[in-house]
Amino acid sequence: MASEGVHESDDVSDETDDHRPAPEPQDDAVAAGHAVAAVAAGPSNGESVRVDSWIWSVRLVKTRSMGAAACKGGHVRVNGERVKPAHSVRVGDEVRLRHEGRERIVVVKRVIRKRVGAPVAAECYVDNSPPPPPRETVAPAGIRDRGTGRPTKRDRRELERLRDLPTSPGDASDPHRGAHGTARHNTRRGTQR
Repeated sequence: MASEGVHESDDVSDETDDHRPAPEPQDDAVAAGHAVAAVAAGPSNGESVRVDSWIWSVRLVKTRSMGAAACKGGHVRVNGERVKPAHSVRVGDEVRLRHEGRERIVVVKRVIRKRVGAPVAAECYVDNSPPPPPRETVAPAGIRDRGTGRPTKRDRRELERLRDLPTSPGDASDPHRGAHGTARHNTRRGTQR
C-alpha cells in the first residue's frame, strides 16, 4: 500500500507540472524587486523629501550629514538656485551637486526617503553628469613608494616644484638668510650674523 501512495503522489505531481506557467526570466523578477524597493522607500501620500536626504538615499553622497554639509556649503543647487538642506525635492527637479572634485547633474525621476541599493538608486534619477576625469589627471603629483622613509631635502624640493608650491623658508631665495644660508638674528643690542 505504501508503494501505491508513492505512485499516486507521483501521478499528481506529473499532472501539476504540465499546468504550471513558465518561469519568468530572472531580469524581470529583479526589475520588479527594484520597483518594489523604490516604492517602499518612497514617502507617504503627499509628503515631501528633503534634498539632503534624497541625495543620500540615491547614493550621491555617503552620509546624510555629508549631504547637509554640501547644502550648507553651497555645493547643491536645485533648478539653478542654492538650497538649504531642508529644501523639498519633487519629480522633474534638476539637482546639481559638486562633490569630490566632480559635478553631478541629475534629474529626479522618483522621490525616495530611505537609502536603497545602487541598482534601485540608479532608477530614481536621470544622470546628465559629464564623464568623470581620467584617473591619471586626478592622481596627485609626487606620491612616494611605501617604505622609502622620509624624503630628503632634495626630494622635498622636487615634490614642491611638482606641486607648484612656494619654496620653503630654508631655501636660498629667502630674503632673511645671508649669503651662506644662515639666518640673521635680531637681538636687543643690534643685528648680528
